[in-house]
Amino acid sequence: MSQAAATECDLLVIGSGAGGLSAAVTAAASGLKVIVAEKEATLGGTTAWSGGWMWAPGNPVAIRAGITEAPDAPLTYLRHVLGNNFNEARVRAFLNAAPQMVAFFEANTALQFEGGLRIPDTYGTMPGAGTGGRSVIAKPYDARALGDLLPLLRRPLRETTFLGMTIQAGPDLAAFMNVTRSAKAFLHVARRFSRHLADLALHGRGLQLRNGQALIGRLLRSAADRGVEFRPNAPALRLLQSDGRVTGAVLGTQTGEITIHARRGVVLAAGGYPHDATRRAETFPVNQSHLTVASPSATGDGLRLGEQAGGIVDQSLAAPAAYCPVSLVTHPDGSIGRFPHIIERGKPGIIGVLANGKRFCNEGEGYHDYVLAMLGAIPPGQEAASWLICSRAFQRRYGLGIARPAPIPERPYIRSDYLKTGRTVRELAQACGIDPDGLEATITTFNDHARQGEDPAFGRGTTAYHRLQGDAKHLPNPCVAPIEPGPFYAVKVVPGSFGTFAGLATDEHARVLNSQGQPIPGLYAAGTDMASVMGGHYPAGGINLGPAMTFGFIAARTAASS
Repeated sequence: MSQAAATECDLLVIGSGAGGLSAAVTAAASGLKVIVAEKEATLGGTTAWSGGWMWAPGNPVAIRAGITEAPDAPLTYLRHVLGNNFNEARVRAFLNAAPQMVAFFEANTALQFEGGLRIPDTYGTMPGAGTGGRSVIAKPYDARALGDLLPLLRRPLRETTFLGMTIQAGPDLAAFMNVTRSAKAFLHVARRFSRHLADLALHGRGLQLRNGQALIGRLLRSAADRGVEFRPNAPALRLLQSDGRVTGAVLGTQTGEITIHARRGVVLAAGGYPHDATRRAETFPVNQSHLTVASPSATGDGLRLGEQAGGIVDQSLAAPAAYCPVSLVTHPDGSIGRFPHIIERGKPGIIGVLANGKRFCNEGEGYHDYVLAMLGAIPPGQEAASWLICSRAFQRRYGLGIARPAPIPERPYIRSDYLKTGRTVRELAQACGIDPDGLEATITTFNDHARQGEDPAFGRGTTAYHRLQGDAKHLPNPCVAPIEPGPFYAVKVVPGSFGTFAGLATDEHARVLNSQGQPIPGLYAAGTDMASVMGGHYPAGGINLGPAMTFGFIAARTAASS
């Protein structure tokens, strides 16, 4: 194997998701020469498949919109939600730097933001909970601005797009959900879809970037504008150390290994370990049923590199991963996809049940909480699975998993056995393998209360978070409606994740720590290679990307000042 000449830079970033690119852009803006090494042929990692929301309390977008709150409210909220997993130094560092990160990118880069001005935190009854404005998302982006960078942009996840077109939560999604009910919505969808079809014909991919696609597209443009060098198809094989300091890494390439010397050190941001079966078996309570929607390249490279340099993996978190319920999708070409159930669970007229036919949680709570409740309710030895149950009318209105609402036909998903159906509740139960008596009793009781807009068993619709997930036009409770009349539909969901929470132990400066709790000189971590600052909890949407962007920003500033 040929040996290429060594290359030098100031900062080497391993991984090209939000955390890695945030570090790269920030460091380059500080005058550092930066190289980004990515093991895949395209850049963006799991971020490019994500919804793109970033939790960043106190951000300038909210302030410009007139949203203000007590300065210590986010800290109070996290203190109560994280409990024993609350690390004050790291939490304070995140809360202090998150608004600075947003302001920096807005003022200096192509990354511009919109605010989630109506998005509340998950646990609205907790002290300090926010009612809106703590989240931001990258503004939609025209991929033509990427020029020759476009082939480097990872394509979106097939299951969460419509023919490759990304749809953003908020007014954009609302228009698609109401395309047959509103002339304004129809015109919006017609414009977007016609342009998408034109882009497919001319460029072979969608160019209207939204969600994580817009975030990565804008970060790529920003990095290139600052002279960042991208090295795709270059997995990091091992770190270099001199007198205890990390000084670079050896990368694998198609022509042989190359050595990168990095004067200010290395940032690990390779995506965590959701596809590392061995480490998952050591840290996940129900490893055998876990289906992640993270990038296939996220196999724990960053954690292994960190450990080889003396770092340790923090496994003391409340949960090892950012859980979400997932259904398996068999595509017409025979490939198997994974669909994360984010939207429909909070809508009026759907429940989740176990094999005994009984509900086990408030379906409108966060996706992480849904899986935790499912894992906690299933008896030992029984398959970790639940079924989302609704009427056909519900599916036609809101969709069920990858089976989109009207006017998209649902028949292909019935033929593929993705959707289970039944003319009666009992028939549906038998099709799913659910206890028929249990499901009949559950739906009868649920419907009796739902006709009055009530859910005494689990309290759906009692918080701002629930109501946002529901249907504001459905009264008296936007989250509750009876499951009737038939026919009835169901989809099976199992535990999955967006990525891992457990990761390398770091301090408030994003420096990787050794077993004595001391920082390893020249070694930083961000994104899911860093143990989550949320301690394995999910207090709000965007708590993966918000800290990833923020600690990438912190890592770069720390390296630049070292």
